[in-house]
Amino acid sequence: MSEFETRLDGLLYSLLSWDQLTAFWPRVDVNAGWYLYAVGQNVPDAPASGQQVSDFIQQIDALLRKEHEEKYCGIVYADDLQSPQFIVIYDPHHLGVSCGSSKDRVLPGWVMSQVAPTDLQPRIVPNNRKRWWENFLGEKVAE
Repeated sequence: MSEFETRLDGLLYSLLSWDQLTAFWPRVDVNAGWYLYAVGQNVPDAPASGQQVSDFIQQIDALLRKEHEEKYCGIVYADDLQSPQFIVIYDPHHLGVSCGSSKDRVLPGWVMSQVAPTDLQPRIVPNNRKRWWENFLGEKVAE
């Protein structure tokens, strides 16, 4: 198992409220060498620039607040809430079985990681998420 997968399966802390998420984002050092991985898309081969990380945080925060129609957040997790190095973000429209009783693993929509990601190979990536990632990158993503 890769270090990336070990971290993904390791202890992660939830940002339960929207206020916690708001307070969390400024703690992310945008220049710390983050790989931005949209699960199901090409695995990045290099960390993103600080500007790309900042833009991603702004855009993913807006997407989550718009599309996760709950009074709580609860779909963003990090290895450390004060000084994160690994952040997992679940897609609000593809959460799977919340009780964990499904035999299928629910993969996140996006991962921010300071270690190089490995391909998680989801079964299906919805076209709207492919387009969102394509727009973020400013390039065409293979379907």
